[in-house]
Amino acid sequence: MKKKLVVLTGAGISAESGIKTFRDADGLWEGHDVMDVASPEGWHRNTELVLDFYNKRRRQLHEVKPNLGHIVLAELEKEFDVHIITQNVDNLHEQAGSTKVLHLHGELLKVRSINNENYILDWNGDLAMGDSDDNGHQLRPHIVWFGEMVPALEEAITIIQQADYVAVIGTSLQVYPAASLMHYARPDVPVFYIDPKPALINNLQNPLEVIPMNATEGVPLLREELFKRE
Repeated sequence: MKKKLVVLTGAGISAESGIKTFRDADGLWEGHDVMDVASPEGWHRNTELVLDFYNKRRRQLHEVKPNLGHIVLAELEKEFDVHIITQNVDNLHEQAGSTKVLHLHGELLKVRSINNENYILDWNGDLAMGDSDDNGHQLRPHIVWFGEMVPALEEAITIIQQADYVAVIGTSLQVYPAASLMHYARPDVPVFYIDPKPALINNLQNPLEVIPMNATEGVPLLREELFKRE
């Protein structure tokens, strides 16, 4: 029976593949205030801007590749039952070969109806005004914006409650509810935290090992640590 490794990933792991994060630039995401392009209010205020923004992100995604961090996590499936819970909306984990990936904040390569959140389509190209569901309702990016519910949260909690090991990679642990997830692990479960600028983790009962590196350096070290414990 393989041990269950649950990995929480954030923008830091994707940044090494060339995908910019807004937290590195004073709340700007590719030059835009995040509330203009990642909120229901921004969508209603300027739908064209939001569509154009995500079209550019989608095009960019076709040009980037998984890095060593993504690849080693995928390779760990040979020895562990690996579940990745990611705040990222890219598909780099899937590109690297990971088979169990839960996206907390949605996916760039999917769209959904503004009238029915369960009407979801795979979408690789640009999304335009007039692209609609079967009933004529506009399609929007399948992204969880600020102020919206996180539908995958309950599933994420269930997964982490079953973990034998938890790894947190490339996240500031400042964005809730995702930041609270590690606290659902059983108190005896080791937590590994990989980030070049690790945040303080408060009220964590678990054994904690901080690896102050970026993902491409830190994930291979994580693999070594896990193998030592098996």
